[in-house]
Amino acid sequence: MKLIILDFDGTLADTRELIVKTMQQTIGALDLEARTDEECAAMIGLPLKQAFMDLIPMNDDMGDRCAETYRRLFYENNAIYKVPAFPHVLDTLRTLSEQGYTLTIASSRSNRSLMEFVHDMGLEAIIPYVLGADNVTHAKPHPEPVLMTLQKYGCKAEEAIVVGDTKYDIEMGRNAGVKTCGVTYGNGTRQELEDAGADYLIDDFNSLIHIL
Repeated sequence: MKLIILDFDGTLADTRELIVKTMQQTIGALDLEARTDEECAAMIGLPLKQAFMDLIPMNDDMGDRCAETYRRLFYENNAIYKVPAFPHVLDTLRTLSEQGYTLTIASSRSNRSLMEFVHDMGLEAIIPYVLGADNVTHAKPHPEPVLMTLQKYGCKAEEAIVVGDTKYDIEMGRNAGVKTCGVTYGNGTRQELEDAGADYLIDDFNSLIHIL
């Protein structure tokens, strides 16, 4: 294994509270039909517009308005809310980098937002390649983010693994023919990750070291 393709939300960082809060504010600002926090959280992992359109029946234009409103509110909220990394994430990433693994991110979040988080966490030096939803034509669970990363580094599918917390991450990896590892502490359940066909399940990010 040479290449590790990481999800961000729910895998590296505990962004659930911030995301759900911003989704609820968006729903309120646009006077949309109410949804519970749990229903909002179930959409984490999808591109913004798709998340809102799957959450609440709406037309394409309203989907765009939701995404635009969410982004504005998210940056306002993020300025005052410090998103924490999950336990052992930062130390484990540094250890894996020292061991020679190439670390990348493939997320449904925008590239701008991802780069800000990577900077805030001091990870620029060890995560050199970051793909957001706006960097690809087809987002998760389509394999495009993985295929782009494989091509970037000249790696074969058997040399890479996708690590994520939702079925969309696992399906993306399987669709690209790479190994997959589900983390059970994020937004997806253990059962959902198993049903999606994850090759490995870990309860602590540090355990990733032992399956590579």
